[in-house]
Amino acid sequence: MGIYKYDIYKSPNLGLFSRANNTTLILPFGFAETKMTKLRNYLEVENVIFTSIGGTRLLGAMAVMNNKGMLLSSFSSDEEIEVMRRLTRLNVERLSSRFTAVGNLVLANDQGALVSPIFKGEVDRQVQDVLGVPAISCTVAGYYQIGSMVVATDTGAAVHPKASEEELAIITKTLKVETEPVTVNGGMPFLSSGLLANSKSVIVGSLTSGPELIMISRAFKV
Repeated sequence: MGIYKYDIYKSPNLGLFSRANNTTLILPFGFAETKMTKLRNYLEVENVIFTSIGGTRLLGAMAVMNNKGMLLSSFSSDEEIEVMRRLTRLNVERLSSRFTAVGNLVLANDQGALVSPIFKGEVDRQVQDVLGVPAISCTVAGYYQIGSMVVATDTGAAVHPKASEEELAIITKTLKVETEPVTVNGGMPFLSSGLLANSKSVIVGSLTSGPELIMISRAFKV
């Protein structure tokens, strides 16, 4: 357990290319085996899946997952869906929406899910059914892209530093974890781009400063 610095494709925005829960790490096709091993050891996961979603390697933007289920972009192919179901043994479905960047618009832990108001309630039931948790619609710091603004596990949540007290209260109540306003990669408030976390460990981009590491460590209790 701990907090680690790492880049993917020489980019500190590792969250754009990967997703993880407590047992599984998802990485793009062609990702180096040696680098995969390091990430797997950091996160203490048993299972690593190499895949694409909708033919792209931007897995973080195209998927949301907890330890119960996974929602993928409507761009995802039947083959990609089947591979995810077989290898994760989770409930895996396409999100039924014309908005495709699922990971930027939905986030979840094993207690609750937060859904962007841009969906106007149209996907709340599907989110609840697939991820197995209650779903609440809200913004963060006035942004609709809630999945970009919050990273949450079952131990804590890191939130955009300009989130309002009302928004923080909703996040805390829904996810049932304490929240901490933080930035990553030297002041970046869009946290999911630079953070990869599960309930065991946290990985951040290489530009993350010392003070940011302290705040992120406090947020996730690592």
